[in-house]
Amino acid sequence: MQLPVYLDNNATTPVDPRVLDEMLPYFTQNFGNAASRTHIFGWVAEESVEHARQQLALLINAHSKEIVFTSGATESINLAIKGVFEMYASKGNQIITCATEHKAVLDTCKHLEKLGADITYLPVQSDGRINLDVLEKNIKPETILIAIMYANNEIGVIQPIKEIAAVAQKHNVLFFCDAAQAVGKIPVDVIEDNISLLSLSAHKIYGPKGVGALYVRRKNPRVRLTAQMDGGGHENNMRSGTLNVPAIVGFGKACEICMHEIDAESMRLKNLRDKLEKKLVELNNVQINGSTEFRLPHVTNLSFDKIPANRLMMSFNKNIAVSSGSACTSALVEPSYVLKALGLSDERANASLRFGLGRFTTEEQIDYAIKEISENVEKLRAEFSSF
Repeated sequence: MQLPVYLDNNATTPVDPRVLDEMLPYFTQNFGNAASRTHIFGWVAEESVEHARQQLALLINAHSKEIVFTSGATESINLAIKGVFEMYASKGNQIITCATEHKAVLDTCKHLEKLGADITYLPVQSDGRINLDVLEKNIKPETILIAIMYANNEIGVIQPIKEIAAVAQKHNVLFFCDAAQAVGKIPVDVIEDNISLLSLSAHKIYGPKGVGALYVRRKNPRVRLTAQMDGGGHENNMRSGTLNVPAIVGFGKACEICMHEIDAESMRLKNLRDKLEKKLVELNNVQINGSTEFRLPHVTNLSFDKIPANRLMMSFNKNIAVSSGSACTSALVEPSYVLKALGLSDERANASLRFGLGRFTTEEQIDYAIKEISENVEKLRAEFSSF
């Protein structure tokens, strides 16, 4: 078994070798610009991009014309929220979101507040899910968008997406969903879930970094956006810029693989996650954060009572890679805002670790992680109790 063991797949995933093989010819042989429509190099690039667009669409049950390629989920989120705010300004200025959203959503909303947006930040219940009654009570005639993530990046909790969509539809409000952590891990169907806009990212599903997409519904209702990137009118005038063809090709292949393997892989990862979780909880004073009923199959967030997470990680971080929160904010020493929103104390939030299993996680690695972490927890508890 090779060390270190990587258990931080919520932060990013390795590129699947099958994805890399698909991408390689587009760096040297099929290197054309997809917007070059006067020769075969451009035609091949354009055909490859459209094929990838279809692969993405199939994974989430969308139409390929509803897929807009971006540089990643963060750009997709900015395009969705800012694009709706500008386009629907005549209807209203209220956006409803949630306290546990990814920073890309929260910081975008904070930016829009400076421009006159009325942002409502819904609290979550102790399990990490929003209360639907509270959501509905906060809708006003000026509400133009509800922005709630599909599954949380720190605790893996899945929101009641269909029910949120039903509330949005009832009040004629658009529903945007950050689904970067959910797509490819659990079934996501934009038609069945009645989602208006949805963001996704390649590097969360064993594709390359630096490419993402935004689903923009074309009917019932047709969603319109104000572009945030100008210059050339690419992607149906929604996102200008030369397309990253190799990355897009890889993104498409990653989606295709997920579509074929999602059921078996979800079950395999759930079994490994449950084994890891069960053994670590047996250490006593180890608690699971967030819902254990509504969550992603490969994620667990655990609090190790009275042991600071950074101290625990230091004890094994040469051999096991985990995190104490979102990769976008884990450099901060303050407790996770997601865990605080669940009602956790600073002490418990600071004693929490996130485990994200992935496609290349083996049972041997999980057994190793259980042994290594258990031994270090016992050592640290003995150390701290002696003070």
